[in-house]
Amino acid sequence: MKIGVSSYSFSRPMRAGTMTLRDAIAKAAEMKLDAIELTTLAPPDGRDAASFAQEMRAACERGGLAVANYTVGADFLHGSGGDWRAEAERLKEDLRIAEALGAPGMRHDATRGFDPGGAGPRGFDDALGVLADACRAVTEFAADLGVRTMVENHGFFCQDSDRVEKLVNAVNHPNFGVLVDIGNFLCVDEDPARAVGRLAPYAFHAHAKDFHVKSGSGPDPGEGWFRSRAGNYLRGAIVGHGEVAVGQCVDLLRRAGYDGVLSIEFEGMEDPLEGVAIGAANLRRYGGIE
Repeated sequence: MKIGVSSYSFSRPMRAGTMTLRDAIAKAAEMKLDAIELTTLAPPDGRDAASFAQEMRAACERGGLAVANYTVGADFLHGSGGDWRAEAERLKEDLRIAEALGAPGMRHDATRGFDPGGAGPRGFDDALGVLADACRAVTEFAADLGVRTMVENHGFFCQDSDRVEKLVNAVNHPNFGVLVDIGNFLCVDEDPARAVGRLAPYAFHAHAKDFHVKSGSGPDPGEGWFRSRAGNYLRGAIVGHGEVAVGQCVDLLRRAGYDGVLSIEFEGMEDPLEGVAIGAANLRRYGGIE
């Protein structure tokens, strides 16, 4: 396996204007990482997205970084006015960006789930048919571009490992799989190792992520924490500093045959450059990765 980083890890300084995407690529190269995963491109000054993607690809190549994946948002229940066909059509432009980046895969969300203020299915099984049809339409188009598509265990509604597995098997297409985020299972109070063991055979890409966890029966710990589905408190951690059994999860991926990139997705309160660097060192030691 190889170690990479998601550009989302640097979102705080990028939002503050103290770092650009080009800077993030340079920092990843400086850290001697193998790859970078790029999240939704936002070209500066209204520039053409395709040409900007080609520039970022060239910057990665100069730094010796592979583009591990391209990650975008989607919602087949509520996006594009609730028309899943229109939402799938919208994603075709993102797939062309992924192709321009030279990314082997693209992760898109499935849905944020039930909207208490609107219509739509309340349960996952009720939504499964629409989600499967939409994901299949996207991946059929992507296959012609040579880009694999995937959903991530992300967003509460489609986050439990059994739900994600149901969706992958309902889509039933060789070009469609899973971005396995080893930390995100804690958002739905699921044991990460158990969940990774279930989804590892479907992995197209993987995130190395960690969380600090406090019981929801205690007081609110304050800024930086959010609540899981069961009301427990979570805060992003440096990989290896939190509650996720990182080494065990990496071993489970390896045993299932995954030999791709582990992209660090840092969401902690520490300085992102320090957090990613320490996390990468821990990932090498815990995961036995050279």
